[in-house]
Amino acid sequence: MSDENATAKENLRTEHRRRRSTRSAEGLAAAGAGLALHGLEWADAILGGRRETVCAYLSVGTEPPTLPLIQALHAAGHRVLLPVCEAERELSWVDWRPGVQFERSKFAPLLEPTGPRHPTTVAGQAALLFLPATAVDRDGNRLGQGGGYYDVFQSHLAAADRHIPRTAVVFDDEILPAGSIPAEPFDRPVPTVLTPSGFQRLSHQD
Repeated sequence: MSDENATAKENLRTEHRRRRSTRSAEGLAAAGAGLALHGLEWADAILGGRRETVCAYLSVGTEPPTLPLIQALHAAGHRVLLPVCEAERELSWVDWRPGVQFERSKFAPLLEPTGPRHPTTVAGQAALLFLPATAVDRDGNRLGQGGGYYDVFQSHLAAADRHIPRTAVVFDDEILPAGSIPAEPFDRPVPTVLTPSGFQRLSHQD
C-alpha cells in the first residue's frame, strides 16, 4: 500500500472512530435492532428460507451492534460462525450459540468465542458473509480496522473460486460517496451494505 493511501485510510478511520465514540446507548440499541431486522430479511431473500451456515462477527464498543443480528440468525435456524484471529492475519471460526463464552483476542482488540476452531475451508462453505467495516463508499470499497484479516480471508475465498454473498455492516452515515476510500489491488470491494435502516446495493457487483 502506498504511504499516501495508508495515511488517507488511517485519517478516515480516526474520524469515523471519533464519530462512533459519540453515539448514545439508546442509539446503539436502536441500531442493533435495525441490523437484526434487516440482516435477517437479507438472509431470507438470499437463501429463500433455507437454513444455512452464516459467517458473522461480534461487534465491540460503539461499532454497529451485531449481537442482536447473531441472535436472530441463530433463532431462525442458521448455523452462525464467528471469527478468531490467528497468527499471520489468518482467521479461524467458532460456532456461536446462546451461552458461548468469550475471551480477549491475542492479536486484535476484540472478544472472540471459545470452543473448537474451524479452518477457512469450513467458513468457505458458508452461504452468507457479514463483514465488519468502519465505512464503505458507493464503489464498494470497504474501510476495515487495518488488521488485514478479512483481506486475507477473502483472498482465500477468491483463490478457491468461492463467491459468497457478502455485505458490510456500517451505520447509515458511514456510506460515503464513490471514490472516498482509496483502493489497492488486493482490496476486495463489497457489493452490498447493511445499515440499521436497511440494505443497499453498491456499484460493485460480484
